[in-house]
Amino acid sequence: MSRIEESLTAAQIEIQKWTAQEFKRLVLESNSKVAVFDCDGTLWGGDAGYGFMAWSLEQGLVSRSTSDWIDTRHRAYRSGKASEEEICGEMVQIYAGLRDRELRAAAALYVKEFVQNCIFAEMIDLVDSLRATGVDLWAVSSTNRWVVAEGVRDFKIPEDHILAAEVRVKDGLITSEIMDVPTDAGKALALKRVGLTAPDAVFGNSIHDLAMLKMARHPYPVNPSPALLEAAAKNGWGYFRPAAAEGVGAIVGGE
Repeated sequence: MSRIEESLTAAQIEIQKWTAQEFKRLVLESNSKVAVFDCDGTLWGGDAGYGFMAWSLEQGLVSRSTSDWIDTRHRAYRSGKASEEEICGEMVQIYAGLRDRELRAAAALYVKEFVQNCIFAEMIDLVDSLRATGVDLWAVSSTNRWVVAEGVRDFKIPEDHILAAEVRVKDGLITSEIMDVPTDAGKALALKRVGLTAPDAVFGNSIHDLAMLKMARHPYPVNPSPALLEAAAKNGWGYFRPAAAEGVGAIVGGE
């Protein structure tokens, strides 16, 4: 039991922790037509957005001055001087001037090496079952679109069903013009823009997913961060923790 789970118990706040079998049964029995998934921490462990950025800097994909700038900005974010939306947008803008195909190739390499082995087995099994019953699958993430598109490939979520942090690409070149940064209330807004005003099922792991969880007919906290676990308890929701995430303390920025 985590520290936050112990504190909830001590405060006599009841929250149900679903087993893998209970979780899958609850989801499938909801007869959902549309299911929306956050990615980092929900479909797989870790922060692929930050991980890819750090890796790409090590690979020399951006200039030294840009690398130093985004490092300074990320330090400001960690100290609470920059918002989640600001830093996630800036983490995409640093690639301005590069070719889109170059970033796609880099993301594919990164995901193969660092993300695929972190995919939660229970989640890929669940998504496979939902897809088999004809459920419309969507991914919503504040991580860059290049990494998300590669990360959800094993889940067979269509690329046109991905809402992620992205900048405009013009004539194959990446620009610095922000197109979207779905985080916090922005995740709910992004879903509304594509006509999903009340999705049947929403899955998320952090407080940045709370807005879209609240708009769902069936909210499913998965591997919840301390802040989301507390919010889930207050809203009367249960939660599921994948086996690979048990005992792993995830630090979520902005909490």
